[in-house]
Amino acid sequence: MVIIASRLSELRERVGREVDAGLLPSCQFAVGLEGEVVAHEAFGDATNDTRYVIYSATKAFIAGAIYQLIDEGLLDVSRPVTEYFPEFGANAKDAITVEQVMTHTSGFPRAPMPPAIWGDHDARVARMAAWRLNWEPGSQFEYHPTSAHWVLSEIIQRLDGRDYRASIRRRINEPLGLTRFALGVEPDDQHDIAALRLTGEDPTPDELERVFGIRTYDRGEVTPEALTEFNRTDALAAGLPGGGGVSDAADVVRYYQALLHDPGELWNLESLVDVTRRIRCTMPDPFLGHPSNRSLGLIVAGDDGRANLRGMGHNVSPETFGHNGAAGQIAWADPRSGLSFCYLTNGIDRNFLREHRRTSGIASRAALLTTPY
Repeated sequence: MVIIASRLSELRERVGREVDAGLLPSCQFAVGLEGEVVAHEAFGDATNDTRYVIYSATKAFIAGAIYQLIDEGLLDVSRPVTEYFPEFGANAKDAITVEQVMTHTSGFPRAPMPPAIWGDHDARVARMAAWRLNWEPGSQFEYHPTSAHWVLSEIIQRLDGRDYRASIRRRINEPLGLTRFALGVEPDDQHDIAALRLTGEDPTPDELERVFGIRTYDRGEVTPEALTEFNRTDALAAGLPGGGGVSDAADVVRYYQALLHDPGELWNLESLVDVTRRIRCTMPDPFLGHPSNRSLGLIVAGDDGRANLRGMGHNVSPETFGHNGAAGQIAWADPRSGLSFCYLTNGIDRNFLREHRRTSGIASRAALLTTPY
């Protein structure tokens, strides 16, 4: 497989469009193929050395550590969380399985973890024990933006015997040579992280009605204003496991190439295919109504023609897996083409309909980089 130059030019034009128009302050993209980064470019007020907050694209890195614990025989995702984290079982949460947490079917989607205690382990444990259920675990899907990954980070920490951020560095960063991805960045190392900026205006009720048939939309905890909290040095230092990682686009595509090829033999390859590509949850997304298509910690494109609603555009193969992030971050790998792709920006567009169109357009072009007309 080789990258088709004309397709790369088309992708480059689409990626830079909103920066050129003044809507986004900067962005960056990278393409991986056959274990290598084959393209990496920056636009606007950025260089290839700029790092970005990648929000929920962080979740894929947490999943990678979980996959290793499975392979090592330390973790069985079919077992209750309480086998690894006993305090969590309070308030009728004792039957929740690790798999339910990883597929967002565990019943505590908006359980709060105040930023003031992100860096306090004992306070986090007490808060997770105090959480209550919104609905019966396993009965429905609802995206858990941050809560599920606090639980997963605690499981990693207890099974690995070290802070979850240190565990990610040892298990993922160091063996794969990822020097730009970080979960928990000390203040004196934050100089190269692009400052987040709000842009645009909220979609109007008429726009919402045209697209979704509704005139109002509850963003939950993932509001534009909440996303800008990651301009704070303490928030970046805390390393929010569900969405506080930073990276350049190149390290993200390197990681996804590793999930395709496992060059460092970090995982059992047969098991890796199962956990990344096998769909374990098809319960409908409560907002859009399409199947959620969750593998173990990731999202799978599927063959129902709705991959664009899952952040992967229109042209990827059904087994493509990944995890996008808030504000339009894109990250996926396509086993059929061998491509991995990442797009990052520090522009937080209040108009999430426009953001979705941008994501779909960019991802759709990226998927065709090796495919002739």
